[in-house]
Amino acid sequence: MQLSNYLFFTTSCKQALEFYTQCGLGKITDMLCYGIDGMPVRNELMRGKIMHARFEGPGVLFFASDNDDAEPMRGSAHILQMKDKQLTKQIFDKLADGGTITTPLDTQVWGDYFGKLTDKFGVQWMLNCTV
Repeated sequence: MQLSNYLFFTTSCKQALEFYTQCGLGKITDMLCYGIDGMPVRNELMRGKIMHARFEGPGVLFFASDNDDAEPMRGSAHILQMKDKQLTKQIFDKLADGGTITTPLDTQVWGDYFGKLTDKFGVQWMLNCTV
């Protein structure tokens, strides 16, 4: 058994996954699109949008898709457990580009280097580095 997140975007899934690739989190390892290669399309506005994608990197696995009836992101966050302070800052800064930092990356009262943000696609991220 493995627990993985599934992110629902309305029409920006591909852009979000490309952004996460540029941030150094991994890459798309599987993708199906509405109306391509025999996949159904119930709404023509969704043709070519992502029906299902798998995103993987070192220690990272999640799934994502475009849904024209998706609810806004809320109540969940990805947490990246890190062991390299410089890499933590590098990824945090990239994810924060165009987003909103809610807890600045810094050494916290519990002793870890931690920060929280919501990226430009509405996904919440927490990065925690045990230093």
